Amino acid sequence: MKKYLILSLTFVGLLILNGCTDLTENVLDEASVAGLTDKQAADGNIAPVYARLPDLFLHTNYFAIQEISSDEAILPYRGGTDWGDNGIYMALHQHTSTSTDPNIRSTWLLLAQGISRSITALNTLPNINDGNVKVYMAEARGMRAYYNMLMLDLFGLAFGKDDPQGTSQILRGEQALDYVKSEFLAVEPDLLTTVGPGRLTKGAVWGLLARLYLNAAVYRDRYAATINFKAEDMDKVIEYTDKIINSGQYQLSKDYFSVFNSDNHDNKELIFAVDQRAELNGHNRLAYFSISGDQFPLPAFPAANGTDGPSITPDFYQSWATAYAPQDPTVDPRFFKQNWTIPADSCIAEANFNMNRGILRGQQYGLLRVNGAFVRCGANYRVGKLFHVTRNRPTLPVTFTEQVDFSVAGSNYNTGYRVLKYEFSKKSQSGRNLGDADIPIVRLADVYLMRAEAKLRKSNDAASALADVNTIRAARTNPAPALTAMNLDLLLRERGFELYWEMVRRTDQIRFGKYEGTWTEKTNADRQKRIFPIPQTAIDGASNLPGYLVQNPGY
Repeated sequence: MKKYLILSLTFVGLLILNGCTDLTENVLDEASVAGLTDKQAADGNIAPVYARLPDLFLHTNYFAIQEISSDEAILPYRGGTDWGDNGIYMALHQHTSTSTDPNIRSTWLLLAQGISRSITALNTLPNINDGNVKVYMAEARGMRAYYNMLMLDLFGLAFGKDDPQGTSQILRGEQALDYVKSEFLAVEPDLLTTVGPGRLTKGAVWGLLARLYLNAAVYRDRYAATINFKAEDMDKVIEYTDKIINSGQYQLSKDYFSVFNSDNHDNKELIFAVDQRAELNGHNRLAYFSISGDQFPLPAFPAANGTDGPSITPDFYQSWATAYAPQDPTVDPRFFKQNWTIPADSCIAEANFNMNRGILRGQQYGLLRVNGAFVRCGANYRVGKLFHVTRNRPTLPVTFTEQVDFSVAGSNYNTGYRVLKYEFSKKSQSGRNLGDADIPIVRLADVYLMRAEAKLRKSNDAASALADVNTIRAARTNPAPALTAMNLDLLLRERGFELYWEMVRRTDQIRFGKYEGTWTEKTNADRQKRIFPIPQTAIDGASNLPGYLVQNPGY
């Protein structure tokens, strides 16, 4: 009898919600899905494999634990009333998180669900007579590898499992690395090159393999005082990045911020991305998370505002300021894009209202809202100097300062330079829904930077690495000044300039030996904090198998 899993079942029967012991989903037989064509059944099996990605990349899940734990982002207890959350964001930043942290637990569960759904698809698709099954099987297996790759990076382990009713084998270190690697290699021949960035393609797997080999030394010896990179690993990074670059399928965008626009799904720089188009129920949280609660990007929707979340640290800002002194960092088009120049008090047509992008500093101007409605001047909108009205601090200007920390003064609503990298969807009624911008997982600029790093680590080929970095800089409209030298420290700085707010910073800092360093409000130098604690709920859920799921050292 054929067995189909349809999309409506994707939230049913996930024992993983209470632990990681049994990655199982319920499957309905064909009698329950009468009328489905084989194509619909095949589509209904692969869709859940990708369905958790938007939630995984939510601002309080993968973004928080990759960015706020690094030197790039900080989230204080805003005004003494917002984002306190029992200190979890302060703990993330200071590397003192515990196994009960809700954001870490949520990220774990989403990854486990992704693995579970991939296994279900792999066991159901072979029973469906549809021409897409072979490709879908490769995608499901590849996505299982991707979710396990994130598990390995974040928690130091991977789950090996094929039978939905079986118990996962827990893999660590070299064994986990080899497993993920072999799974990617197994599926690459059957993947397509023509389905866009929202699905796993050959290019996506090449990029993920390059990233896996680049971090292989870390994954083999997680707590090493000195990370020993193998030349053969770097050769593989170069091999797979060459495949992508030489394919001719991808292009660096002339407009840097177009890579993060709400219509970026067809942007040629994207290789693998979270499909965030509104019709697929994307969300806007990476757009609204950092900006002020008194910044309103959409004249049509007076409820769509920011949330005064994280800012960049002064340390990260100074990496820009020092690099370009005595010039302002705006000489680099990745730092800031000015979409308007307005007087202190003026009117603007709705069609011309488009917020500045990038790193936002100083006094902010925008739509003025009174009693829940924007102030109008005829058919246009009044734009002026903003104050923290929504925070009941109407005399405090929305003036973003460089300094931000966990002190009372440093935690105020105006502290810290903010980031608006991902464009607000023009359809978002609340600022939290209908986010059209696909979230990059692998893009071409990162591929060039990975290749540059591999060349430096393998043979200190600074000239070739410099050429790769300057290729990216030269590609942008009003290009950033070309660099004249290259080394690993400069390359880490360049990765920060190119990839900030893209959820790679923690992984980068670990690989470059900087994660135990000191920055704003963070002094913890414990190497055991390179990975996060396994959620206590997962350990408790596996308590029927003594010794099966062991907590990571240091927690």
